[in-house]
Amino acid sequence: MSAASKVPVRVDGRELTLSNLDKVLYPDCGFTKAEVIDYYSRIAPVLLPHVSGRPLTVKRFPDGVAGMSFFEKNAPEHTPGWVRRARLPAPGSTKDRETIDFAVLEDLPGLVYYANLAALELHVPQWRVDEDGGSLPPDTLVFDLDPGPPATIVECCQVALALREVLGADGLEARPKTSGSKGMQLYAAWDCREEPSAYAKRLAQALAKEHPGLIVSVMTRKLRTGKVFIDWSQNNPAKTTVAPYSLRAGERPTVSTPLLWQEVEDCRSPEDLVFTSSDVLARVEEHGDLFSQA
Repeated sequence: MSAASKVPVRVDGRELTLSNLDKVLYPDCGFTKAEVIDYYSRIAPVLLPHVSGRPLTVKRFPDGVAGMSFFEKNAPEHTPGWVRRARLPAPGSTKDRETIDFAVLEDLPGLVYYANLAALELHVPQWRVDEDGGSLPPDTLVFDLDPGPPATIVECCQVALALREVLGADGLEARPKTSGSKGMQLYAAWDCREEPSAYAKRLAQALAKEHPGLIVSVMTRKLRTGKVFIDWSQNNPAKTTVAPYSLRAGERPTVSTPLLWQEVEDCRSPEDLVFTSSDVLARVEEHGDLFSQA
């Protein structure tokens, strides 16, 4: 790497070195690493509250979305000391590690650091860590709605509306967002009334029984053709879900985008709910953080 490809910057008082800013990470539309960093810098005020306190898993694309990618849980050795870490148990680690040192993103410099690593996708669990790095009980319930072709996000919206109704009957306010890929997710603040996966599974099974032509609650792929799989297992504490406002690694720099319920009700075509980084920045300018619980 030439010296010219490295750019020292100061972000909120932290010294960082950015590299290869002109590298194209989304070749179909010429979207560069500089544009990735710019997006994450500008979306940070609404993104950071949703990842703060949550152990971070990233999906990195050092050669862009058409190249090799890998998930990374352990904070890289060269991670700056000012990036918060939480050392947590790693049961079932594929690398036989007893613990993992997760990064916990809580400020703009940390977000820029990871964007510079081509960490396009940010994934977090439904629980946070305390000041000492110990895991807290889950504070969020999530339903991942995954359409089996030829079903699309249009059918996911129908399922989301049914889920909103049953959650509301239980006193839980659902918040919708796109996955940034083919499906969508519903979130609700969780009060630990019971184990969240058990609760989510029960709702998914009940809805699948009520709408057998639309909904399936089991992972078996051959049963999912033309239906929407309600993945309740995302509430397992070992699992993560793409964070609100995270980029996704598709042909375009699409984003996991919080939605208005009116948009869910009005969706008639998959393209109705596809939002790129520039779309999302404009949406936040207009609506603020639609995923805020305030």
